[in-house]
Amino acid sequence: MAAPDEFSGYISELLRGSYDCVDRIVLRAYHPMGQTSGGFLLWWNDLNPNTALSQEHLRRMAGDFSRRVRAFGQKHQIPVQYSEIEDKTKHARAEKLRPKDPNFQGVFLILVARAPALVWQIKKNLKGQALIRRPKNWPLVNH
Repeated sequence: MAAPDEFSGYISELLRGSYDCVDRIVLRAYHPMGQTSGGFLLWWNDLNPNTALSQEHLRRMAGDFSRRVRAFGQKHQIPVQYSEIEDKTKHARAEKLRPKDPNFQGVFLILVARAPALVWQIKKNLKGQALIRRPKNWPLVNH
């Protein structure tokens, strides 16, 4: 079966199933290594060799990603809009900003919404080793 577009063809080895919509990209990812503390630590050590895992490093990484998304939007004149929890107006807001050119290809809006997500809390024990825990309740994070 032929890939419906260049992007789907590029990431076809990573996809299972398909989703085709003319006005949005939906990516739902599952990162098995991130589901356990040991897997998360292996991922971190592969990503940042010789750098101790800390809560500050994770906060900085999240902040860097957020700033880069906003900077990308600003550089390419793509609005970045934030949504409240349970916001049912996202589709209508996107429709208002959707380009009128039927041949348009690209991103025209970045929507950020808060939803519960698995996060890891990093603390040091008395020996200075990282303790990796997940909270009982999943906090709301930007998606």
